[in-house]
Amino acid sequence: MFNSMNYVYEVYKERSFSKAAANLYISQPSLSATVKKVEERIGSPIFDRSVSPIQLTECGRHYIKAVEEIMDTQSRFANYLNDLNELKTGQIAIGGSNLFASYILPPVITCFTKKYPLVKVHLVEANTPQLVDLLFRGTLDMVIDNSSFPDAIYHHHLYTQETLLLAVPASFASNEKAASYRLTIQDVLDRRHVKEETPCVPLSLFEDDPFILLRSGNDTRSRAEKICQVQSFSPNIILKLDQQVTAFHICCYGMGVTFVSDLLLAHIPNGEDCYYYKLDADYAGRSIYFYHKETRYVTRAMEEFLKIASNGVTT
Repeated sequence: MFNSMNYVYEVYKERSFSKAAANLYISQPSLSATVKKVEERIGSPIFDRSVSPIQLTECGRHYIKAVEEIMDTQSRFANYLNDLNELKTGQIAIGGSNLFASYILPPVITCFTKKYPLVKVHLVEANTPQLVDLLFRGTLDMVIDNSSFPDAIYHHHLYTQETLLLAVPASFASNEKAASYRLTIQDVLDRRHVKEETPCVPLSLFEDDPFILLRSGNDTRSRAEKICQVQSFSPNIILKLDQQVTAFHICCYGMGVTFVSDLLLAHIPNGEDCYYYKLDADYAGRSIYFYHKETRYVTRAMEEFLKIASNGVTT
């Protein structure tokens, strides 16, 4: 009853016989007949065809669960064989947000591919909820992120620590009021902001400034809100974005104040257009991890990728 599971699974993924048939390069009648045979063998329909798009029946949900377990077993065995080949073949799929996909992962991937040129590396850029979904479904092997993933589902490997700072356009008059707190980009690169003697800035100094924040649900946004709450500060939010990199670039053009990580500042060409301020350490500091599913077989390719990433950490 699982001989044609790939055909059934394609219909499940597309929620359409016509789309699935096109993906499989077979005719729709042929695909429908194949699925019908499977249903006859089972003795129960897999799909409810009375609704659009088609949905799984209760039996269908159990069938798909079994298919995914079979596919996962096949995948683990294939990865095991790749290990035996000493990374002379295989592939690895890594996901990250714009920050990590643009600045952190490229040098790691470059180093990995130079050492293992026959292993294909797939890089996927998306927001955190999308990355979690892809990782859970097995589309990605690993994800690098600064959010916390559930320990019961995902195993994590520490990459590095980062600290959030307040970035203020150099043209803003508030920088004069905050002169005793402000840091230059060189100060940040010299890591003055992590020294105990460097004071945290009172956010009230920027009460007249416009703010650029990330959308709700993003870890940077959550931490920014907590930092503001501690000081009973309500920022004048004029723009909400999806990516920290975009928010910072707009900040550099003088549009508004934003929250930015020292990790990003360490990888951009320059940051002289802004001044930076130390924030409450309870919420400003966070860890960056590589995540993979607890149940996923950790291939040698994954192990080597993590080893190269770890060797490249600078703190």
